[in-house]
Amino acid sequence: IFLKKTLKIGIIGLGIGEAHLISYKNIPTVEVVSVCDIDPKRLRFIADKYDIRGRHLDFKKITEDSNIDIVSICSYDNFHAEQLLSAFRNGKHVMVEKPVVLHKKEAEEVIREWKDSQCRITSNLILRQSPRFKNLKAMIKAGQFGDIYHIEGDYLHNILHKITSGWRGKMPFYCTVYGGGIHLIDLMRWLINDEVKEVCSMGNNLLTHNSDYQFPETITSLLKFNGGATGKNTTTFGPQRTKFHSLNIYGTNKSYANNRGKGEFYSGDEEKDLELDPIIYPGYEKGDLLPEFIDAIINNKEHAVTGEDIFRVMDICFAIWESFKNKKTVDVSYIL
Repeated sequence: IFLKKTLKIGIIGLGIGEAHLISYKNIPTVEVVSVCDIDPKRLRFIADKYDIRGRHLDFKKITEDSNIDIVSICSYDNFHAEQLLSAFRNGKHVMVEKPVVLHKKEAEEVIREWKDSQCRITSNLILRQSPRFKNLKAMIKAGQFGDIYHIEGDYLHNILHKITSGWRGKMPFYCTVYGGGIHLIDLMRWLINDEVKEVCSMGNNLLTHNSDYQFPETITSLLKFNGGATGKNTTTFGPQRTKFHSLNIYGTNKSYANNRGKGEFYSGDEEKDLELDPIIYPGYEKGDLLPEFIDAIINNKEHAVTGEDIFRVMDICFAIWESFKNKKTVDVSYIL
């Protein structure tokens, strides 16, 4: 339990990191004291804009600063592992953007350091903050859907430029499921409170084959949950439509289809069996998980998106990539 009144925050990476900064600014028990970015112009712009005194090009100036209690890691994905290791070795709590790491060996090493540090880790699996999805979870838990036998969650986002011309496409390895589909995979396992035990995946690069990007931009995976339910996730970075988290839930009593407007509950196959869901979607900001994480640290209680959560959803992602690469169904092997 922290005895000091104000927790000191450092932020690494000032793209999405700016959203973290804005959220921290609204939490009275914390103070952002240092920011870091590899782009000097961006660093100066953000530090000046929000009046942050500590400004660094080297992330270790944050992870090794004994004055800092909590680090937000919002850097490029391939930097996460070394920054996490440094943060834990120096006793920091961490909020890390997804994906937490890119490779299973990195996950194993980070988990060891995290456990040794006795610090906390969470990740920005933000769909759990949507009022609509929170309500669906409560309904499922209360048994209103009956037994869930199938669930589908798709990540549909027209951001092809991020892999054909952005930093993601310049990394030695990138997977769109790790960066996008992970949100829906986590949402599905959270909604039905069950883990995925096996996956089967296929993909294509029909939208990027004329670019330098060398991995599939569209991947579809079939999932099998421990409790017997089946699931499906499609991740595509090139759909000709507005960003959407497609969600379909099939239970023995009720089904659900998400929409950009009102969602749809069905209790049968006739028009009279349709009930509209007016609860707001998406209804969250990117830093919305931070106040609860800070509160959990200060009051020494469990936080919403746990370390187990973020590494288990990564293990599902690792299995999806292995399945795609080896063209076979893969059992999910969980580190935790």
